[in-house]
Amino acid sequence: MLRDASRGMRRRFAWLLMAAVAVPVLAGCASRPGDDALSIIEVDPVSISEHTILVASARARDSRPGVFYSGERTPELSFAKVEIAVPPTHKPGMVEAPTKSPPNPATDMVVREAVYRDTPKQFSADLNSELSKYPVGKRQVVIFVHGYNTLFSEALYRLTQMAEDSKAPGVPVLFTWASRGEVTDYVYDNNSATAARDRLEETMRLVFDSGADQVTIVAHSMGNWVTVEALRQIKISDRPLPVNKLGNIVLAAPDIDVDVFKSQLKRFGKLPKPFIVIVSRDDKALAFSDFIAGDKPRLGAYTHDTELVELGAVVIDMSNVKSTDGFNHAKFAQLAEMAPQLRGMLARAAQASGASTVEVAGIQFSGIDKMRASQVAAGLPAQSESSAGEPHESDPVVDTATSIVSANAVARR
Repeated sequence: MLRDASRGMRRRFAWLLMAAVAVPVLAGCASRPGDDALSIIEVDPVSISEHTILVASARARDSRPGVFYSGERTPELSFAKVEIAVPPTHKPGMVEAPTKSPPNPATDMVVREAVYRDTPKQFSADLNSELSKYPVGKRQVVIFVHGYNTLFSEALYRLTQMAEDSKAPGVPVLFTWASRGEVTDYVYDNNSATAARDRLEETMRLVFDSGADQVTIVAHSMGNWVTVEALRQIKISDRPLPVNKLGNIVLAAPDIDVDVFKSQLKRFGKLPKPFIVIVSRDDKALAFSDFIAGDKPRLGAYTHDTELVELGAVVIDMSNVKSTDGFNHAKFAQLAEMAPQLRGMLARAAQASGASTVEVAGIQFSGIDKMRASQVAAGLPAQSESSAGEPHESDPVVDTATSIVSANAVARR
């Protein structure tokens, strides 16, 4: 017992030491948005584009100007609609969040309009209104679930960056749970993510019940825990999601115990669409989580691809891709810029090699045949036959190495 107490004291000391080291490292990666980062800028003649972000939140509302949501929990979903403008100086992969007051639309992403919505009915009305801007068959939604140590403003601007860089048509929906945005609140954030499972399930059902033709889910870091748990709840319920609307499920740098994920995959059984897992063995943030979790490997740093592929996952290993964030934890954001070309490149590479594992620009894709099948079934936009997995002579040749390395992503968790 005394030995256990001593071990516990050493672990708590090490936790405090690592947290003290992590704070300045993270602070050095990028400046965090200011307290009034969501202040509304009514006059903005310079922005290159605007995006409408719909929000479903398990956070408490915050009455402070320019904040909108705090890091505290709330038992009921809250909704919002936010219009965000992108500055002319935007660079792919970058999140130009305001760090000074007032925000400058010439250099910052700025909020043009933001309103709360009080009921699920109002959220659904907003969603269907946005979907109606696209033709039938092209009405897509992307649900983004952020990770640990993330302010509401950071999650909002990250989703804006991905929407801008991917150029993908569709409606971005942010599900935001109660992260306090502090390195030392790992346990609080983990419990908040767990507490948000029902709220995420509710959000998913609202989106799938809308006029969307296809729904893709993208989760990052600790957001993967709440995402997989919500999907597991739906799986074992008597109300499955409509498979014909299910796009891809992308798990980026998942902060999930590998053994837990394997057990979850076994419970899911054969999926109509595989989980696409983005990993990197040099992810320092997940190494930190690994230590806190008792030295158990996290899924996002696990590169034993064969085991995961056999269980029905597609693995995208970005270990050899240079990251510009200090923790190597947000490489997934660098994929957004190359998304329009990604399908064609993978189709050509897969056919040329005849293998289920291919490498493009330093990124290794395992289980690629399943990935192509899922994309075809999901009805992703296609420029030619190659998008359905068959190469075409007119397909553009893309220098993916340049695209990835030049993304210059500066990201937080």
